[in-house]
Amino acid sequence: MEVLGIRDDVIDKAAVAAHNSLQLIAFSIGEQTYGVEITTVREIRAWNGATPLPNTREYVRGVINLRGTIVPIFDLRARFGDGQTSPTKNHVVVVMSVGDKWVGILVDAVSDILTVSRDDIHAVPEGNSIDTELLNGIVTHEGRMVGLIDLHSIVAGSKLDG
Repeated sequence: MEVLGIRDDVIDKAAVAAHNSLQLIAFSIGEQTYGVEITTVREIRAWNGATPLPNTREYVRGVINLRGTIVPIFDLRARFGDGQTSPTKNHVVVVMSVGDKWVGILVDAVSDILTVSRDDIHAVPEGNSIDTELLNGIVTHEGRMVGLIDLHSIVAGSKLDG
């Protein structure tokens, strides 16, 4: 019976650890690393261009048709105020679900799948209003800082969020 008690304790600790952890898809914009919760990611695809839309913000690259679903593409570099990306065949679009809609974000590269503890997520330091507005937090993983993207804020104000 004690063996079962110890085993139950181990299982309980593993369940708590799993519940307290978060898996992220990490990607880069220049030297910066960002991440989104892996459960939001639907597809990662090579950049093949997008059809521009009139009267949208500079960070909205246009839309793509993904198997019958129209998906707006957001340039994450431009969204962070660093100018538009000049995409090459090496750039990728990470397609994610935001509520009941799909959106794509144009990034330089996808780098990793990270597992982090929710306890290790820190608030975004005040000072850069764009970062504070667009990030849910920051986590340190293997010596690098990873900004956690707030997907709802990324699409807010784009005229596609209605």
